Amino acid sequence: MAHLLSISCSLNFSSGCRPYTKPLIQDSLVFPTSLTFQSSKTPFGKLLLHGGRSRSTCTVHATTLSPSREAPKEPSYGINESSGGASKSQRVMVIGGDGYCGWATALHLSKKGYEVAIVDSLVRRLFDHQLGLDSLTPISSIHDRIRCWKSLTGKSIELYIGDVCDFEFLSEAFKSFEPDSVVHFGEQRSAPYSMIDRSRAVFTQQNNVMGTLNVLFAIKEFREECHLVKLGTMGEYGTPNIDIEEGYITITHNGRTDTLPYPKQASSFYHLSKVHDSNNIAFTCKAWGIRATDLNQGVVYGVRTDETEMHEELCNRFDYDGVFGTALNRFCVQAAVGHPLTVYGKGGQTRGYLDIRDTVQCVEIAIANPAKAGEFRVFNQFTEQFSVNELAALVTKAGEKLGLDVQTASVPNPRVEAEEHYYNAKHTKLIELGLKPHLLSDSLLDSLLNFTIKYKDRVDTKQIMPSVSWRKMGAKPRTVTA
Repeated sequence: MAHLLSISCSLNFSSGCRPYTKPLIQDSLVFPTSLTFQSSKTPFGKLLLHGGRSRSTCTVHATTLSPSREAPKEPSYGINESSGGASKSQRVMVIGGDGYCGWATALHLSKKGYEVAIVDSLVRRLFDHQLGLDSLTPISSIHDRIRCWKSLTGKSIELYIGDVCDFEFLSEAFKSFEPDSVVHFGEQRSAPYSMIDRSRAVFTQQNNVMGTLNVLFAIKEFREECHLVKLGTMGEYGTPNIDIEEGYITITHNGRTDTLPYPKQASSFYHLSKVHDSNNIAFTCKAWGIRATDLNQGVVYGVRTDETEMHEELCNRFDYDGVFGTALNRFCVQAAVGHPLTVYGKGGQTRGYLDIRDTVQCVEIAIANPAKAGEFRVFNQFTEQFSVNELAALVTKAGEKLGLDVQTASVPNPRVEAEEHYYNAKHTKLIELGLKPHLLSDSLLDSLLNFTIKYKDRVDTKQIMPSVSWRKMGAKPRTVTA
């Protein structure tokens, strides 16, 4: 039987939920009826957990029902042979499994034979309400998604709704599910969001750094052999005028040689939170013997995976706005609705990119080839490098083939970054472990553009232009509006 939610609340957060009477894990969530910041004295980190008198409360119980322990019939990475010869499924906890990368990953691993649990506070959906944003694609509630997956595949995904910054909640989830691996996507993942105002900067660092620390302590206390697969970012490195290695660099200085962590040059409070994460994980691997893989991911594009294509209720979110939308996804939406492609500044900013199908493939490879006890591995997770100008040219060419009149406009760069620079990042380790990349071909661009054209009536063009400035952010809470 699927693992659903028992919800008792004055807010109808989603429909069609059947309550169960024996919750094993409970975490109280408070959803505000007012979604704007009232004062700088109320940090965003408390919005979800501490409600004022005027706010409605919503208590969500994550109910765990015993899943079938039968191994899937098809061979997969998710099956291990025990000493007695019997098959046993590996158990993977996907933190942030309701988000863009997390949802696609959870379905992919479930399909491959892993037993999967999603841990999520659902705060990403709240961000949309706060900022007046919406996914290009209509997305179902998390429990409707899980019910749909169960009905299509017969596979159960367990669900724990709560905040990993609440260690009591996280502890109960760990003790209940007993993961063999933890895939950690559960962080505020937008650089522009972290630069809106002081409240969002503080929330980003508290949520990301403290949440990751809690995950590390949970592994140490309850699952010492558990392998942490942590989503990092290529943005930790910045844009140095030398080649970017995978995590470490060997240098000779004053006649002595050592291999050291590659220098970090983060360019936002979000990227800085990722640097802090990496340092904390590296330290706990050394001090406690934790095994961890840091996936420094490039910019992800696309929306479709084999699993999300199975039913409309499994559809993934697709962000195109100036806060959460990534470059190629945003350009394709702009082309679809006839908006000029928004190239920031000179357009020479070069980054690593990958298809979301490669994101889920990389996570699976990392789980199937775990780090050793005490090892902190770093993989640069991307498949190709493009400048912003190169992406705009590719979208323009693909759009013309579909009869679209694609124009490009240079807009003032809201970020503080080099707009022309050297960029050569190594990314061989995942390839050596078996990654088979989906490269950005003409046919893939054609498919992505046709997808955005299909949903173009849902586009709010007022959300396209950048509204967050690195230099103009201040201490006063802001509500970002069109």
